[in-house]
Amino acid sequence: MSLTARQLVLAMLDRQLLLERKSLDVAEAVRRVCALQAQTPASPYLALWNRVRDFAPADLDAAFADGRIVKATLMRLTLHAVHAEDYEPYRAAMLSTLRASRLYDRRFTATGLTPDDADALLPELAGFLEQPRTGAQVEDEVTGRHGEHAHRVWWALRTFAPLHHAPNGGPWSFTQPNSYRASPAAPAPAPQETDAGVRRLFLDYLRAFGPASAQDFARFTLLTRAVTTRALHELGDQVVRVPGPGRAALFDLAGATVPADDTPAPPRLLPMWDSTLLAHAVPGRLMPPEYRPLVVRRNGDVLPCLLVDGQVAGVWRAADGGLELTAFHRLDKAAWQGLTDEAEKLSALLTDRDPAVYRRYGHWWDKGIAGAERVLVKP
Repeated sequence: MSLTARQLVLAMLDRQLLLERKSLDVAEAVRRVCALQAQTPASPYLALWNRVRDFAPADLDAAFADGRIVKATLMRLTLHAVHAEDYEPYRAAMLSTLRASRLYDRRFTATGLTPDDADALLPELAGFLEQPRTGAQVEDEVTGRHGEHAHRVWWALRTFAPLHHAPNGGPWSFTQPNSYRASPAAPAPAPQETDAGVRRLFLDYLRAFGPASAQDFARFTLLTRAVTTRALHELGDQVVRVPGPGRAALFDLAGATVPADDTPAPPRLLPMWDSTLLAHAVPGRLMPPEYRPLVVRRNGDVLPCLLVDGQVAGVWRAADGGLELTAFHRLDKAAWQGLTDEAEKLSALLTDRDPAVYRRYGHWWDKGIAGAERVLVKP
């Protein structure tokens, strides 16, 4: 029997721990969902609050501090929080894409330096980052060899070199200026490690976001079609093709299950750039196409979203000592009650951490966001 579009939504929500919060250690929760977008420091915390029963922010603080969860540039060339044991294979999978995005960019090539020049700095960089350093400190170190080009060299290195962002305080473990420290990953993994990394990432992606197409995986990672196709072939019977709506071939883990079509999806208040909104080909599974221009801004910012019955129904922001919920269409009383209950709990958490979370993005609301109804919820 062919899967319905609704079942694909429910499957992802289930695997993303968004149908029911689970009692999990934070590191295990991050592993279960593959990776959490961490472009803004608060987002991994709010993502786990949506997914982990009785989530305590201090638990994530501790996991970042002791290195069980690491923050680094990976999929889509953006910052993600991943389980420490997943970082090395994920980086091996992504390294070619990460390197090409910087070393063949005119901002680097205009310096007259070569990829070999950048690679030559990696051993020194690893030694220098045995203890956390700020980007400015790294640039000062690089200046001795590359002078005026130090800024652009560091711009390239911080994307593909084996390094993590180091926790440095603030309400969400990371604050400006960023600090960096070396990771134990190899600067240049062998080809077989790269191939194994892609296979590992593909399996973990399906476990967290499947069933999905090759195009979906490419969207999540920015890996090429050739790389994706080879990984699918090499995975053999670990991955099976499943029937679904649309013309794109869907794949899933052998033996994976999908919820029934009538499974309810509870309300959620997703953080900025939640991975569920970025894991499939545009417009994604949770985003009604007509709402995408309201949620995804022209510069790529993905606003915090209201999720109603598994679909984006609006956005939220911190305002006036609470949370302002903006719905894009009229919601019934039950939907508002569910969102209000979630907002009260989240607002209480933010009161202890950062009542003005995402305040630097307030200009999007100031420019006007059309909505059918607004509700202010205070703890």
